[in-house]
Amino acid sequence: MTIEHTFGETTIEAEPERVVTIGFNEQDFALALGVTPVGVREYLSYDANTRPWAVDLLPDEPLPTVGAEELDLEAIAALQPDLILGVYSFIDESTYDLLSQIAPTVAESADYELGATPWQEQTRMDGAALGKADEADALVADVEGAFADAREANPSFEGQTLALDYWFEGTHGALPDTDLRMQFFTELGFQAPATTGSLSAESLGALDGDVLVAAGTDQATLLAEPLFAALPVVAEDRTVFVGGFDKQFPAALGFTSPLSLPYALELIVPPLAAAADADPATPVEQIAI
Repeated sequence: MTIEHTFGETTIEAEPERVVTIGFNEQDFALALGVTPVGVREYLSYDANTRPWAVDLLPDEPLPTVGAEELDLEAIAALQPDLILGVYSFIDESTYDLLSQIAPTVAESADYELGATPWQEQTRMDGAALGKADEADALVADVEGAFADAREANPSFEGQTLALDYWFEGTHGALPDTDLRMQFFTELGFQAPATTGSLSAESLGALDGDVLVAAGTDQATLLAEPLFAALPVVAEDRTVFVGGFDKQFPAALGFTSPLSLPYALELIVPPLAAAADADPATPVEQIAI
């Protein structure tokens, strides 16, 4: 099998037996396709060893890690992989060249911006590399069906503006629709706000759309910020607070995988429906985990 990607193409001569996943979410894709990696990239800010959407597929002992923010090339080589998957790894070409000396390496798609390969394409690329193209297509169809069911049950989502606010160390930021995490909401029918990126206190109005989803810290911390609390989308109870990055929904959204997406839908769709129904009397039941 030959896989095309942003750094050229990679040929895989035989079905791999020792797979290392260096994408931040990639271990989920391998597990969904029936492959347990021999090494994975550590997920930041969340204990991925207990993630509920993959608990039945994870081994009893935590999988060996090969780096977190930075990759540990020696640890990867020591695992003697015959395939390295890195579709959501953000590696540069020099790192790709080094990894390719260890084992055939699959990098991000050349058809999208860095870090913007949709989960459907990542599923298909990883599936092809693992010799499981048909299984990958079936996974994509199943998860796309779950999104279609959610849209059909909630036609009010279509066309409404939703800002996904990622709060980090006191700074707000609205994610663009090229970000996988925002793509989750556009796939439900919402539109990204016109202004995205890091927001100063004076520009928080960019968050004031039809619906707001706030991640990165707890509700009380955010409401203690007067300018944030005064936004109509917040004051009128059209906001879903999903908690810090160590909580289940932000983590499931961060993985954006065929395993985590159905779980994320189950958590977020009910409060989203309440926030998007244009009735201020409808309480938004916040996600508690």
